[in-house]
Amino acid sequence: MLPRVGDSLSFLYADVVRIVQDDSGVSAETTDASGETTRVYLPTAALSCVLLGPGTSITQPAMAAFARHGTTLVCTGSGGVRSYSATAADSLTTRWLEHQVHQWSDPERRLAVARAMYLHRFDMPVPEGTPLNTLRGLEGQRVKALYKHLARQYRVGRFTRNYDPDAWDDQDPVNLALSSANQCLYGIVHAALVAMGCSTALGFVHQGKQHAMVYDIADLYKAELTIPLAFSLHDSPKPEAMARRSFREELRLYRLLPRIVGDIQRLLAPQEAEPVPEGESVPLVELWDPEGGAVPGGVNYARDVGDEPSADDGTDPPATPF
Repeated sequence: MLPRVGDSLSFLYADVVRIVQDDSGVSAETTDASGETTRVYLPTAALSCVLLGPGTSITQPAMAAFARHGTTLVCTGSGGVRSYSATAADSLTTRWLEHQVHQWSDPERRLAVARAMYLHRFDMPVPEGTPLNTLRGLEGQRVKALYKHLARQYRVGRFTRNYDPDAWDDQDPVNLALSSANQCLYGIVHAALVAMGCSTALGFVHQGKQHAMVYDIADLYKAELTIPLAFSLHDSPKPEAMARRSFREELRLYRLLPRIVGDIQRLLAPQEAEPVPEGESVPLVELWDPEGGAVPGGVNYARDVGDEPSADDGTDPPATPF
């Protein structure tokens, strides 16, 4: 599962189209005033995430096709701004979700992961034992310095980050481009987390929102990817659309999806950060044991209470996903 996520093509944003399944595959359709239909077929097996914007409708067979290929569907606002809901395949292993809950549920382990997330963003060494509030301050200083440097480089004057969905069109081009690029980044991170079976709600730095973990992971890449891109579009007549197109084109160069998957693994379980080798079997269902941690599912444990199992003891076969 993880190598397929890492090799996918990033994302596709669609609005004002109807997405349907026919004998040839999944396509996006539009119909003009004369009744003529334009159809574009989508590479479902190569997409990690499809962002469904306003005016989009999708049929049940098309959604089933995306599910079979492990493609995450995210319903968004205009231009990809705001994420309202997302799909998740029901055949995922809970391996990484259990690691996430294990780290999140203990304050000391959660603090360790939060520190690791902050340290991931710095290009300079940070003294061991630096408090979390100090790391927050250092990160804030770094972002402000980056804004100042890029504003001077692109000669845009004084820049202040401003995100106001209620006055969207009143924002300057850099803020528009940055919000649009960030939402694309959120969609990709959301897709990676869902594809790994992690919870998007259990964040280590952020909390209180269903996308807290999305914000945690996306913050690892903004200074490198979305912020410089937004400033480069300061004089674009269509900064939102250009931000999406440019970000999508550059994703292949950055190899972002494999990085996201690897970074999440290293943050949650450094000792298990390598993907399972191809061809190696993975138990899909296990039983929890307070002493052993996990025991195989689909096994009759009558012998553990003194009964001797017969040759035909009615044991069910191992459970498999629907």
